[in-house]
Amino acid sequence: MKQKGIDSFVGKRVWVIGASSGIGEACAKSLIHQGAKVALSSRRVERLNTIAAQAEENQSLVIPVDVTNHDQLCQGYHSIIHAWGGIDLLLFVSGMYTPLRADDFEFQVAEQTIEANLLAPMKAVSLVLPEMLKSHAGHIAIVGSVAGYSGLPKALAYGPSKAGIINFCEILHYDLLPQGISVHMISPGFVATEATAQNDFEMPALISADEAAVEILGGIQRGEFDIHFPKRFSRFLKFLRILPYPLYFWIVRRFVKI
Repeated sequence: MKQKGIDSFVGKRVWVIGASSGIGEACAKSLIHQGAKVALSSRRVERLNTIAAQAEENQSLVIPVDVTNHDQLCQGYHSIIHAWGGIDLLLFVSGMYTPLRADDFEFQVAEQTIEANLLAPMKAVSLVLPEMLKSHAGHIAIVGSVAGYSGLPKALAYGPSKAGIINFCEILHYDLLPQGISVHMISPGFVATEATAQNDFEMPALISADEAAVEILGGIQRGEFDIHFPKRFSRFLKFLRILPYPLYFWIVRRFVKI
C-alpha cells in the first residue's frame, strides 16, 4: 500500500511549526506562493508577521508558540480549528542544535534538546491525530536529520533526539498508513541556517534553506515517507549505518576532521 501525496497545495490548510527562520521559513514562503493557507508558528512573532505580510487576505494565521509549552501548542491548534475547521498538513520543522561532546557534557543542554526535538513534535502530533483519524485523511511531516542515522561527533544530544524522530516516524507510518494518513520523515543533511552557522568544521554538500524546501515539499507532494537530501550525502550516511562498528568509526575519524 502506497501512502497518499498532495496533487496541489492550493487551498490546503498547513500548520508550519518553526516558520520564523531557516527551513521552516523557506517552506512557509513557498507554501504561501503555491496558494496554501498557512498557519505560522514559532516564538518570534515579529518574523512571523513579516512572512504573513506576503500572503493574501485570509491566507495566513500567525500563531506564536513555544514548542516546549504544551498549553501554548494546544491553544495554537484550537485557534486553527476555530478559524479553518482543521488542517491537511502538519509540518514540524522547529528544533534546536547545540554542539555537544562527551568531554564537555552539559546535561541541561541535552534535556532541552530532547524536549525541543523529540517531545515537542510528539506533542504536536498528539494534538492533530484525533481529527485526522476521524476523517481518515491528512499528512504529518517531521523534520529530523541525517544525524539521527548513526552517532556523529559533536551531536551527543542532537543525534539521539533525531534518532528518536526516525523511530517515531517509522512507527507512525506503520500505524497510520491503513488509516489513510500519510507520514513524511524528513532527514536533511547540512543546510545553511542559524543553527549550522555554529559549526566550526567543514559541512559537506551544504545546501540553502530554499533548496531544502524544494526537496521537502516535492517529497510530500509525491507521497514519499523517507525524504532525505542531498542524496549524494544522505545516501553515503545510510551506507555507513550497515558497516561493522570498527570500520564505521575508522571512516568517521578519517573524514570528520573535528
